[in-house]
Amino acid sequence: MKASKLINAMTMVSLLAVLAACGRAGPLEPPPSSVSQPAGQETQEPSVEEKPFVLDALLN
Repeated sequence: MKASKLINAMTMVSLLAVLAACGRAGPLEPPPSSVSQPAGQETQEPSVEEKPFVLDALLN
């Protein structure tokens, strides 16, 4: 009976440690797409040619 309580306690402690270690330390940052640029400064993205993917027929 004592062994099962010890195993349960160790499982809970390890689960809490894993969950506490998730994420990045530091302040929250907005996503890059939400940062607005001043008017008149437009960036041109280089054109990227689309290559067909093996599973495109299944996904569409």
